Formats: sequence, C-alpha cells, structure tokens
Amino acid sequence: MPFGTSEPESAAMTLQALLTTLLITAATACHAALDAQRILEASDAVRNPGRPFSVTVALTEFQAGKRVDASTMVTYTRTLTQDAQFATLVRFTSPARDAGKLMLKNGQDLWFYDPSTKASVRLSPQQRLLGQASNGDVVTVNLARDYKASLLAEEEIQDGDRKTRRTYKLELTAAVDDATYGRIELWVGADNNWPLKGRFFADSGRLLKTVFYRRFAVEMGTERPTELVIIDGINPASVTLMRLSEYTARNIPVGWFQRDYLPRFQPE
Repeated sequence: MPFGTSEPESAAMTLQALLTTLLITAATACHAALDAQRILEASDAVRNPGRPFSVTVALTEFQAGKRVDASTMVTYTRTLTQDAQFATLVRFTSPARDAGKLMLKNGQDLWFYDPSTKASVRLSPQQRLLGQASNGDVVTVNLARDYKASLLAEEEIQDGDRKTRRTYKLELTAAVDDATYGRIELWVGADNNWPLKGRFFADSGRLLKTVFYRRFAVEMGTERPTELVIIDGINPASVTLMRLSEYTARNIPVGWFQRDYLPRFQPE
C-alpha cells in the first residue's frame, strides 16, 4: 500500500478507476454504433434523393454471359409522412406483355395490379422479379430505417469498376419485420459514403446475392450509382444488370400510393 494511503481510500480510488474505465468503454461502444448508423444514413442519401422523384429502371438478365430476359419500369417514390420509409409505385413499360402493370409498396404491404384482370394480389419483397432482382430491389428503401448498422472493419476492396477503394464494412441486421433481407454486409466508401458493394442474406443465413454499385453520375444534384451488378449467391454466372436513368423531381400525389387507386392510375 502506498505510504499515507489508508485501505478505505485505496479501495475508493480503485473503484473510481474501474467506473471511469467502464464509462469510457461504454461511451466508445456507443460512439462506434452511432457512427455506423450515420455512415449508413449518409450512404442512403447517396442512393436516394431526399424529395419525391421518379426514375427509370431497366433490368437485364444474363446467364453465362448471354442475355436471356429484360424488363423496364418507371418507379415513383416519396415519403407519406415525415421521417417515414419510402412508398413506391412501379409502372411496368416493357416488354409489351407487362406494359401498364403496377406494383405498389406502402408500409408493410406490397401489391401487384394487372389491369387486364383488374385484380390486385399481395406479393413478397423477397420474390424474384427478374433474374437476381427481387421485388424489394426495385422499390426505394432507406436501409437505415429498416436495419441496425454496426461497423465490422475498415478495409480495401475492388469495386465494380475494379478500382481499389478504402471502405467501411458495415453489418446490417433487420430491425423491422418486413425488411427484405435478414442481414446485409455493406461496403461504403470511406471518403465519400458511396455504397460500393453489398452481400445480401436470407433469414437462414444463406447468401442470396452480391451487388456491386457502379457508374456513379450526377442525378438530382448528387453523384449516385446508375448501374447495379447483381450476382447470384450460388451461381456466379447468373448476373442481372439494373440500370437507373432519368431521375426526375416530381410533385407526386399521396393518393397514388393507395391500393384502391391502382385501377384509376394514369401516368403523367
């Protein structure tokens, strides 16, 4: 025992040091978690404009390098209340057999409407739309509202253009019941918050797909990815390209996002 220090004083000093260490550890962990969520939010802002908009989505499926199918649609997106998840209306434009069909995502509901039968049926976000692209991939989602992020590592990766990038590797775990994927690993550019790569997993833990975000271009005032390369989790020769073009700010009526309105929908 140090000279002049009583046993009660020594015990008090030891307890104080322990409490200080615990507080620093807790604050560091909290700061790391907060940073990971903020990185995810910043990445969302790169992918998605912050005001109502439309965008043309072109899907092309390849098997072993050969084009086997394609589909084009226009998506209309806005939030219905402040700080809410996006609602999205999808209007199919090609091929001709699908032109005029609609898909609506509002809250936990995802509906498909066929004007030829005037019937609307509920869909699953996980259901495949074309190739490796699911219904949930073409509707607009702010990941930070559906997932809790944690920072796994800082590492260098090869992006979709085969360039070396310094990134933050995030693990996203579903925070809501209707999240499209059970878990996501997302690599975000350390210097610009660009989403560069994602690995998407089922609830069972099975890898469903790997996605590379590339061909960044200025759309609605921000550099955004205009092409996604979606690679099947089992068969890497099965690839789908998702091209995004014609981003347009729009005044989109709230009524468009009601299931009962689908039979009356007329594009602008």
